[in-house]
Amino acid sequence: MSFWNLSEGDFEVTDKFEMGGGELTPIPNNTQCLAYIDEAKWDQDRDQNSFISLRWTILGPVEYKNRKIFQKLWVKDDNPSAKDPDKKRDKAKRMLFAIDAFAGGKMAAQKLEPTDEIMQQCIGGKQMLIKIMVWKMKDASTGETKEGNWISGVERKGGSQPVIERKPAMNDVPF
Repeated sequence: MSFWNLSEGDFEVTDKFEMGGGELTPIPNNTQCLAYIDEAKWDQDRDQNSFISLRWTILGPVEYKNRKIFQKLWVKDDNPSAKDPDKKRDKAKRMLFAIDAFAGGKMAAQKLEPTDEIMQQCIGGKQMLIKIMVWKMKDASTGETKEGNWISGVERKGGSQPVIERKPAMNDVPF
Protein backbone atom coordinates (compact mmCIF):
# COMPACT_ATOMS: atom_id res chain seq x y z
CA MET A 1 0.00 0.00 0.00
CA SER A 2 1.38 3.41 -0.97
CA PHE A 3 1.55 6.36 1.38
CA TRP A 4 -0.50 8.30 -1.20
CA ASN A 5 -3.49 5.92 -1.20
CA LEU A 6 -6.63 7.52 0.21
CA SER A 7 -9.30 5.74 2.22
CA GLU A 8 -11.92 6.50 -0.45
CA GLY A 9 -9.80 5.74 -3.52
CA ASP A 10 -7.54 7.75 -5.78
CA PHE A 11 -7.28 11.51 -5.87
CA GLU A 12 -6.74 13.41 -9.06
CA VAL A 13 -5.08 16.83 -9.01
CA THR A 14 -6.97 19.51 -10.89
CA ASP A 15 -6.32 23.26 -11.11
CA LYS A 16 -7.43 23.95 -7.55
CA PHE A 17 -7.73 22.28 -4.15
CA GLU A 18 -9.28 23.70 -0.95
CA MET A 19 -9.34 21.95 2.40
CA GLY A 20 -12.47 23.70 3.57
CA GLY A 21 -12.97 25.23 6.96
CA GLY A 22 -13.19 28.96 7.02
CA GLU A 23 -12.23 32.08 8.85
CA LEU A 24 -12.82 32.26 12.55
CA THR A 25 -14.45 35.41 13.75
CA PRO A 26 -12.58 37.04 16.64
CA ILE A 27 -13.70 36.36 20.17
CA PRO A 28 -15.67 39.47 21.32
CA ASN A 29 -14.03 42.32 23.26
CA ASN A 30 -13.77 41.95 27.04
CA THR A 31 -14.32 38.18 26.96
CA GLN A 32 -12.82 36.31 29.87
CA CYS A 33 -11.64 32.79 29.10
CA LEU A 34 -9.96 30.00 31.00
CA ALA A 35 -6.76 29.16 29.14
CA TYR A 36 -3.25 27.80 29.46
CA ILE A 37 0.03 28.47 27.68
CA ASP A 38 0.95 25.53 25.48
CA GLU A 39 4.01 27.17 23.94
CA ALA A 40 6.43 29.78 25.29
CA LYS A 41 9.56 30.71 23.39
CA TRP A 42 11.82 33.51 22.24
CA ASP A 43 11.17 34.65 18.68
CA GLN A 44 12.33 37.43 16.34
CA ASP A 45 10.69 39.72 13.85
CA ARG A 46 12.14 40.17 10.35
CA ASP A 47 14.50 42.88 11.67
CA GLN A 48 15.91 40.48 14.31
CA ASN A 49 14.17 42.22 17.24
CA SER A 50 13.52 39.67 20.01
CA PHE A 51 10.24 39.09 21.83
CA ILE A 52 8.61 36.31 23.83
CA SER A 53 5.97 34.44 21.90
CA LEU A 54 3.20 32.79 23.92
CA ARG A 55 0.50 30.55 22.47
CA TRP A 56 -2.58 30.18 24.67
CA THR A 57 -5.16 27.39 24.30
CA ILE A 58 -8.66 28.23 25.47
CA LEU A 59 -10.44 25.74 27.72
CA GLY A 60 -13.68 27.67 28.19
CA PRO A 61 -16.26 28.96 27.59
CA VAL A 62 -17.16 25.96 25.45
CA GLU A 63 -17.90 28.01 22.29
CA TYR A 64 -14.21 29.00 22.14
CA LYS A 65 -12.72 25.72 23.41
CA ASN A 66 -9.40 24.79 21.77
CA ARG A 67 -9.04 28.16 20.01
CA LYS A 68 -5.49 29.53 20.02
CA ILE A 69 -4.56 33.10 20.92
CA PHE A 70 -1.03 34.31 20.21
CA GLN A 71 0.70 36.88 22.38
CA LYS A 72 3.93 38.79 21.78
CA LEU A 73 5.71 40.22 24.81
CA TRP A 74 8.36 42.76 23.81
CA VAL A 75 10.35 42.42 27.04
CA LYS A 76 13.81 42.85 25.54
CA ASP A 77 14.06 44.70 22.23
CA ASP A 78 11.90 47.61 21.16
CA ASN A 79 8.57 46.89 19.56
CA PRO A 80 8.94 48.59 16.16
CA SER A 81 5.35 49.88 16.26
CA ALA A 82 5.49 51.28 19.82
CA LYS A 83 5.05 55.03 20.33
CA ASP A 84 6.90 54.81 23.64
CA PRO A 85 9.17 51.71 23.55
CA ASP A 86 10.21 51.97 27.23
CA LYS A 87 6.59 52.06 28.41
CA LYS A 88 5.64 49.19 26.09
CA ARG A 89 8.59 47.08 27.32
CA ASP A 90 7.68 47.77 30.98
CA LYS A 91 4.05 46.73 30.34
CA ALA A 92 5.25 43.53 28.68
CA LYS A 93 7.53 42.74 31.63
CA ARG A 94 4.65 43.37 34.06
CA MET A 95 2.46 40.99 32.03
CA LEU A 96 5.18 38.31 32.05
CA PHE A 97 5.73 38.84 35.78
CA ALA A 98 1.98 38.42 36.44
CA ILE A 99 1.80 35.28 34.28
CA ASP A 100 4.79 33.85 36.13
CA ALA A 101 3.32 34.81 39.53
CA PHE A 102 0.03 33.06 38.70
CA ALA A 103 2.01 30.00 37.60
CA GLY A 104 4.05 29.80 40.81
CA GLY A 105 6.66 32.56 40.49
CA LYS A 106 9.61 30.30 39.69
CA MET A 107 10.89 32.29 36.69
CA ALA A 108 11.14 35.68 38.38
CA ALA A 109 12.74 34.08 41.43
CA GLN A 110 15.74 33.18 39.25
CA LYS A 111 16.27 36.87 38.33
CA LEU A 112 17.75 35.79 34.98
CA GLU A 113 16.51 36.12 31.43
CA PRO A 114 14.39 33.00 30.93
CA THR A 115 15.28 30.46 28.26
CA ASP A 116 12.68 28.68 26.14
CA GLU A 117 13.03 25.61 28.36
CA ILE A 118 12.62 27.58 31.59
CA MET A 119 9.53 29.38 30.27
CA GLN A 120 7.98 26.10 29.16
CA GLN A 121 8.69 24.49 32.56
CA CYS A 122 7.58 27.47 34.67
CA ILE A 123 4.53 28.85 32.86
CA GLY A 124 3.58 26.12 30.38
CA GLY A 125 0.36 24.27 31.11
CA LYS A 126 -0.71 26.52 34.01
CA GLN A 127 -4.37 27.54 33.83
CA MET A 128 -5.28 31.24 34.12
CA LEU A 129 -8.11 33.54 33.24
CA ILE A 130 -7.31 35.78 30.30
CA LYS A 131 -9.10 38.90 29.12
CA ILE A 132 -9.41 38.94 25.35
CA MET A 133 -9.77 42.06 23.22
CA VAL A 134 -10.15 42.63 19.46
CA TRP A 135 -7.60 44.47 17.31
CA LYS A 136 -8.45 45.98 13.92
CA MET A 137 -6.16 47.35 11.26
CA LYS A 138 -6.38 48.28 7.63
CA ASP A 139 -4.28 46.15 5.27
CA ALA A 140 -2.12 48.63 3.34
CA SER A 141 -2.02 46.50 0.20
CA THR A 142 -5.72 45.61 -0.08
CA GLY A 143 -7.42 48.33 1.96
CA GLU A 144 -9.35 45.56 3.70
CA THR A 145 -9.89 45.82 7.47
CA LYS A 146 -8.48 42.82 9.30
CA GLU A 147 -9.18 41.88 12.88
CA GLY A 148 -8.03 39.39 15.45
CA ASN A 149 -7.60 38.90 19.17
CA TRP A 150 -5.04 40.01 21.72
CA ILE A 151 -4.70 39.45 25.45
CA SER A 152 -5.09 42.56 27.58
CA GLY A 153 -5.00 40.94 31.00
CA VAL A 154 -4.43 37.80 33.02
CA GLU A 155 -5.91 36.72 36.32
CA ARG A 156 -5.19 33.94 38.76
CA LYS A 157 -7.56 31.01 38.32
CA GLY A 158 -9.83 30.47 41.29
CA GLY A 159 -9.28 33.55 43.36
CA SER A 160 -7.56 36.84 43.57
CA GLN A 161 -4.35 37.02 45.52
CA PRO A 162 -2.29 40.12 44.90
CA VAL A 163 0.73 40.08 42.61
CA ILE A 164 3.59 41.77 44.40
CA GLU A 165 5.89 43.59 42.01
CA ARG A 166 9.50 42.84 42.72
CA LYS A 167 11.30 46.04 43.68
CA PRO A 168 14.91 46.25 42.49
CA ALA A 169 17.46 45.35 45.12
CA MET A 170 20.52 47.53 45.70
CA ASN A 171 22.74 45.01 43.88
CA ASP A 172 20.40 44.45 40.90
CA VAL A 173 21.96 45.50 37.64
CA PRO A 174 19.55 46.85 35.03
CA PHE A 175 19.55 45.02 31.70
